Amino acid sequence: MLLGALLVLLLFAGAGQASAHAALRGADPADGSVVKTAPRSITLTFTESVGLLDDSFRVFDPDNRRVETGRARHADGRSDTARVTLPGKLGTGTFTVAWRVVSADSHPIAGAFTFSVGAPSATRAPLSTGPVEDPATAGLFKIGRYLAYGAAAVLIGTALFVAVCRPPEVRPLRRPLVAAWSVFTGSTVLLLLLRAPYETGAGPAQALDPSGLTRTLSGRPGIALAVRLALLAAAAVLLLRQRRRERLSPATLAAASVLAVGLALTWAAAEHASAGIQVPAAMTSSVLHLLAMAAWLGGLTALLTLLRRGALPAAVAARFSRLAAASVAVLAVTGVYQSWRGLGSLDALTDSSYGRLLLAKLAAVALLLTAGSLSRRWTGRLARAETAATKDTQETTATEGTTAVETEAKAKVTVDAGATNRAPVRERVPQPAGGPSLPDEPPAGEPPLTPAEDAHRRALRRSVLAEVVVSVVVLGLTTVLTGTLPARAEAEAATAEQFAGLPVASVTTIPFDAGATGGRGTVQITLDPGRVGDNSVQAVVYGPDGGFADIPELRLSFTLPSQDVGPLDAGLTDRGGYWSATSVNLPIAGDWEMKVTVRTSEIDQVSETKKVRITR
Repeated sequence: MLLGALLVLLLFAGAGQASAHAALRGADPADGSVVKTAPRSITLTFTESVGLLDDSFRVFDPDNRRVETGRARHADGRSDTARVTLPGKLGTGTFTVAWRVVSADSHPIAGAFTFSVGAPSATRAPLSTGPVEDPATAGLFKIGRYLAYGAAAVLIGTALFVAVCRPPEVRPLRRPLVAAWSVFTGSTVLLLLLRAPYETGAGPAQALDPSGLTRTLSGRPGIALAVRLALLAAAAVLLLRQRRRERLSPATLAAASVLAVGLALTWAAAEHASAGIQVPAAMTSSVLHLLAMAAWLGGLTALLTLLRRGALPAAVAARFSRLAAASVAVLAVTGVYQSWRGLGSLDALTDSSYGRLLLAKLAAVALLLTAGSLSRRWTGRLARAETAATKDTQETTATEGTTAVETEAKAKVTVDAGATNRAPVRERVPQPAGGPSLPDEPPAGEPPLTPAEDAHRRALRRSVLAEVVVSVVVLGLTTVLTGTLPARAEAEAATAEQFAGLPVASVTTIPFDAGATGGRGTVQITLDPGRVGDNSVQAVVYGPDGGFADIPELRLSFTLPSQDVGPLDAGLTDRGGYWSATSVNLPIAGDWEMKVTVRTSEIDQVSETKKVRITR
């Protein structure tokens, strides 16, 4: 049903422009352009508002020396731009610009391009092709986000379970509440400390830099995390006040509701919902989606805890079943809307990473719903078994009461008949319900379960455990989705690049060893734009010492083995320090083999092959 509703909305909803990650729309000077005089500034324009860093621009001259620039700022007060001023005496040749900003949904984005002053030249500044984030920092940041999601679900869901389902015994739930609050608080502190190195691409050691923390607290993601910590402090006060109370007062319920909505808003205000189209509707949907998720998955944790303690009447399970059904309805509506907003087209379900992750999440949710239907069935059977056991107990109690009265009457008649010289007969009268227990009876407290009740409760516990296990997978996929570029934003980024004429250069470094003295080095080949059609090629040869190498000949060819295309000769021309070709037509997308032949002397040469990806 969820997948069907999603497909219907994708087919009939109108298309619109949206993005959840910023995309570069234009650059001045443009990538690969040649200008007659040195520009006074570099200006970038994005598809949405971006945040600037202290190191948002790094400009390198042809000798790979960093150019002193001004402080990055927004151009003309527009939040979707970034500008940096250049020195008056910039010089000539090819300059490399590396940029880094933070998109409105809190994810860092980065890129690089080149422009030339006067005429193109060889450059020793490589275009970075590495990851945007430091792997260790990004890994820790993802762990912190996952822990925060899970702890929020347990904290909010358990509190809602107590308020709505009204279990008679709440003491077993206090430990999960405290544990969830502790993990939630700890993960939030971790995210706050890692925010600065995550944005700048630095290692985890920079998390303790005071200047980075100060910068974090001045941006929207950092402010959202700080507000989350304040709300968690207020939640701690509520937990302490309720430590010795079994029931929630109306004031406590109202305060807890406000805190739950506020905690959900700290996600909506700093992630995907805060950027793109229909921001108010998207943020409302995001808050409802997170609260419904917490009510369902966190409530499952509370339900399993009580089932393991054997302190769960069927009426409580039935109330949670109704709460879970309402949560699923909210999740379906908000999930379909958010999926449409992130996908943008039906093809994106299978053609994008975001769509494939979404399909995996839908499959996990379908499995979760199947387990939930089993739990609902066992809840109904347990309720009927408890009703039957209660009815039998009432009938037994009534029968035992009647027998006791008749026995007492018979004993009285015997005594009155004149049996004065004999000791009266003392019969054992069954204890009425609720009376003192005999030594061989079960201890006082909850009545023993009937075989039917015990079997149904065990089955319910197993099905709820299965739900909890699957819910962990759902939470994991949700966390990955929130950090994945939505398909609609990916398509918009490609459209923006094509509209602005921004080629995405492919840079490949190939080492070689011709065997002779000084015959080792590397060839850096820039294929621009690295897509189907005409491409320009620029090749720079470096010697073993890292300096420019002067060689008599350099050849380059392309072959696509899967389609039996090639070899296509690039026809490189020596430009005095570097080699280039203005037009190399690569007609088909795929993994091409790029073969470079380096001749270092009249008799020494070597050929090396490396794959390069050509996209549409």
